[in-house]
Amino acid sequence: MQHQLLSVLIVLTVYAASLGAANVHGICTPQDLKGLTGFKAGIRLDTSGRLEKWVGLKCCEWEGISCDNATGRVTEIRLPGFISTSDDVYQSEIRGWLSPSITLLSSLEVIDLGGLMNLAGTIPPSIGFCLQKLRKVYLYGNQISGMLPESIGKLWRLEELLLYENKLSGSLPPSLGNLRNLNAMIMYSNQFSGTVPDSFTNLTGLVHLDLHNNSFIGAIPEKIGQLHNMKELDLSNNFLGGRIPLSITNLTAISVLYLDTNNLDGEIPSPSRLDQMPSLSFLRLHNNQLTGEISPNFANLISLQRVSLAHNRLKGSIPSSLGALSALTELYLDDNHLSGIIPESMGQLSQLLILSISNNMIRGPLPQEMSSLFNLQIINLSFNQFNFSSIPQWLLRLPSLSQIYMAGCGIQGEIPESLKIMPSPIQELDLSGNHLTGNLPSWLGTLTQLYLLNLSRNSLVADVPESITKLNALGVLDLHSNKLTGNVGQVFKMEQRFPQGPLTYIDLSDNRFTEGIEQIGIGAECGVQSLNLSCNFLSGRLPTTIKMCSSLKSLDLSKNNLGFNLPDALANLSSLEVLKLQRNRFTGSIPEGFLKLSKLRDLNLSNNLLVGQIPAGKPLANFPGSSFSGNTGLCGKPLNPCKR
Repeated sequence: MQHQLLSVLIVLTVYAASLGAANVHGICTPQDLKGLTGFKAGIRLDTSGRLEKWVGLKCCEWEGISCDNATGRVTEIRLPGFISTSDDVYQSEIRGWLSPSITLLSSLEVIDLGGLMNLAGTIPPSIGFCLQKLRKVYLYGNQISGMLPESIGKLWRLEELLLYENKLSGSLPPSLGNLRNLNAMIMYSNQFSGTVPDSFTNLTGLVHLDLHNNSFIGAIPEKIGQLHNMKELDLSNNFLGGRIPLSITNLTAISVLYLDTNNLDGEIPSPSRLDQMPSLSFLRLHNNQLTGEISPNFANLISLQRVSLAHNRLKGSIPSSLGALSALTELYLDDNHLSGIIPESMGQLSQLLILSISNNMIRGPLPQEMSSLFNLQIINLSFNQFNFSSIPQWLLRLPSLSQIYMAGCGIQGEIPESLKIMPSPIQELDLSGNHLTGNLPSWLGTLTQLYLLNLSRNSLVADVPESITKLNALGVLDLHSNKLTGNVGQVFKMEQRFPQGPLTYIDLSDNRFTEGIEQIGIGAECGVQSLNLSCNFLSGRLPTTIKMCSSLKSLDLSKNNLGFNLPDALANLSSLEVLKLQRNRFTGSIPEGFLKLSKLRDLNLSNNLLVGQIPAGKPLANFPGSSFSGNTGLCGKPLNPCKR
């Protein structure tokens, strides 16, 4: 018996020595070589050029391969899609199939094939039986399909499983509940379906669970609160329903909790003690159907920094206890049924950067205590029941405030001149839907850091001041539905002055402008993507210089007095998706070049004086007769056939 044991030990020693010797020379074991060459055989294209260097027998020297120095066995395959160089980071692509031969690499600990975009195939069903040393699996950002294998539960050493942005389907296997040592599991942006299994509650070592952007249905498991080591939980962007389990407040290590964009209902569970969820910093519950009031106990979440409860059905008042959340930097309560007034304690949130409570039923006045919010950068009070009459002057003196949204707040009178002397230069201003009167002041041109200006749906009059051409940072200009007159050319002069500027959106519709159409596109190429001049009194010819606005995606000149032929230059707007020219006085035929507008999805040329045959072919053939009606001289599909 002793002789036999000695013989076995000698054989094992020789075998181990041979493996070590093989590793010294970088030579693969036959089994590993077969596994790697089988993987390479499944790939048709590798834009990084890494796989074409996989030649010979020394696989431990191949790029992306690591081996154990003692055994010579392959332990890591690292071929990530994102490759860092000294100058840049770029994404490579692999096209082909994930070969089952990868399961021959029985000592494999790390698989990193993430972000390769077009790696297809399925996860081998035997992965859990053959690769029991796996600690990390990164297959995210590919085209992997099929189901998550049942054998995945055999990977007892698994720490990280990243399968997001694939095409995986089916239910999560119950065997996942056996992964007691799993440290991180990230499986988001797949096409998983089925319910979230209760077996997840067996993952007592789970630290990070991310299933967002999938198609899960059913309720969140009631026992989820037993995952005491969970630090990050993301179940957002699914179809989960029912109530949020009360046990969720037992997640004492949780710091990130994202349950947003589901169909969750019922009340928000709130911890009854300070030792429940003491580390929760980031909470997203928006885009659900949550009801009830915000409990005063919500303030027991003492570490909260960012909170979003927006787009739900919450009612009642904002509890004054929220003033105790001393670490709070962002608070989103938009689109609920909240009422009452903003509590004075809100002024205690000294770290607050963003306060957004639009689209509720909150009444004024704003508490004077909010004047101590020295770090506040963004405030959105739009569409409540404030009826301010004027903007509180202390608000305009807040030292960090740069974005103000007060649409539909009952503000009256002229645009307040104090906006130009704010301590922090204003970047975004939305005073739409109020009762503003008077002119657009010439001092608007001093707001040189202004990116968004929305003064629509007021009663502003007179011309657009020339000083507006100095707004070199302006990206969005919305003045629609006022009583502005004169020349729209001032706006296009701004585009000419700053041809490389950020201006992409212009809406001057529903005013009383009469001239300036000839200024469109004059000078260097413009970057405007959306232009709406509809419902004015513009006349004249649409200039051929419009071709300079090659980035245009939406052009609406409807309901004016524009005439003459449609310029062939419109056919140069290859990015155009929306073209509305109805109710003008355009004459002549529809240019044949309109057939080049391949991205066009919304077209209206009705009620003009157009004649001749509608050019045959797509995209014009895709539109109904209503797109061309009211032009008595037009014929051809989709209208009546032309007479011969």
